[in-house]
Amino acid sequence: MTTTNALRVRPLAASDREQWAALWTAYLEFYETSVPTRTFDVYFDRLLGDDPQDFSGLVAELDGRLVGLTHYLFHRHGWKIENTCYLQDLYTDPAVRGQGVGKALIEAVYAAADAKNAPSVYWNTQDSNATARKLYDRIAQLTPFLKYQRAT
Repeated sequence: MTTTNALRVRPLAASDREQWAALWTAYLEFYETSVPTRTFDVYFDRLLGDDPQDFSGLVAELDGRLVGLTHYLFHRHGWKIENTCYLQDLYTDPAVRGQGVGKALIEAVYAAADAKNAPSVYWNTQDSNATARKLYDRIAQLTPFLKYQRAT
């Protein structure tokens, strides 16, 4: 999909399960959360499936090792005719941050969105995620919207 020097961004494959699991676990730990094993397994299966309502997955590979992941979803929007792309998960191994992995993953999602005629791509991050926000501020536009969710 996208290649820069030794960095390669490509679709997630079934053979990536072990390395993907390590990255996704680290991502969840970064956000101080976890999911049950069943959810973990179902999510991976859905990432590989062909149901258009499920997420798609991309991974960044450097020298044969996965160093990043992203998961994204297309959905309808009440204010637009074309679909919108939601980038839900983005994570890079801390050992390779600052080397263009996150940017390459986001640009690959942008390309996937363009291919699906979904020009709007959006995501959320914690306001305290300063490292990631440095990248996001360069390649995207910060909106004034705040996220609310149902209290449980």
